[in-house]
Amino acid sequence: MQQLAWLSEKLIAAYGREFADRIFEGYSINRPVTLRVNTLKSAPAKVREAFSAVNIPLMPVGWYEDAFIAETASEHEIKRLTAYLEGEIYLQSLSSMLPPLFLDAKEGESVLDMTAAPGGKTTQISALTEGKAFITACEKDKLRAERLRFNIARQGAPRVSVLQCDALKLDDFFRFDRILLDAPCSGSGTICFADGAPQKISPLLVKNSASLQEKLLVKALRLLKKGGTLVYSTCSVCPEENGEIVERALKTAGGNLQEIVVPEEIPALPSLSGTLTVCPNVLYEGFFVAKIVR
Repeated sequence: MQQLAWLSEKLIAAYGREFADRIFEGYSINRPVTLRVNTLKSAPAKVREAFSAVNIPLMPVGWYEDAFIAETASEHEIKRLTAYLEGEIYLQSLSSMLPPLFLDAKEGESVLDMTAAPGGKTTQISALTEGKAFITACEKDKLRAERLRFNIARQGAPRVSVLQCDALKLDDFFRFDRILLDAPCSGSGTICFADGAPQKISPLLVKNSASLQEKLLVKALRLLKKGGTLVYSTCSVCPEENGEIVERALKTAGGNLQEIVVPEEIPALPSLSGTLTVCPNVLYEGFFVAKIVR
């Protein structure tokens, strides 16, 4: 806790003592395993039946019929199941399932996932469009790009092209109907005291993350077709990585915020008007999502 005194002060300044205490309470919780059914290969009822057969009950998620909570099982147990090995499910936090849902891509559209590895959101977009969107998944790191390709193949996601390159270097000639920018961030929303994560975050990491995020978001807006939709997200609860980035990028590159309709079950923090900042708790990681139209 001592090494995060600076973060506590930052969050109190941003949200007030009550919300800052809620965030730190969320840092102390070990969340249950959550998963998404890959509807390209299976169906929620089939997966639930398969888990029931091995005595693993699945709890539904009210705002997403393809998502489940496995309260009594570990990741290790689930990774041994046929459903996991054959790509019928994908282990994914509930918060990270939100950006593809808000992106709302349609079949036949061109979609860019700017920083796509390891592929959870890429394959979710594919499943949501029944494999009929044309997705470009960008990842600059070689090893992460290989993992991205592996997950795309395992999930059976068609019409997905992987580009191993820096998204900032994409030619401005390209134009996309929908863009997902799940930006690299400090991870201040996913801190878990049990796994030593607090040692990985620092003021310098937040500052450097914000600098890169702004560049990526301005680039994304330049690649977005007129009338297109962009979703910007991070797993951070620091305003300088979230709402502040969005406001500056919109002034630089144009676009308008489209208000996000937040399901009642999701614990929300005060946020830039129209956006969502998820408060970490027993089920959710801290997360930020903004939806922008061109």
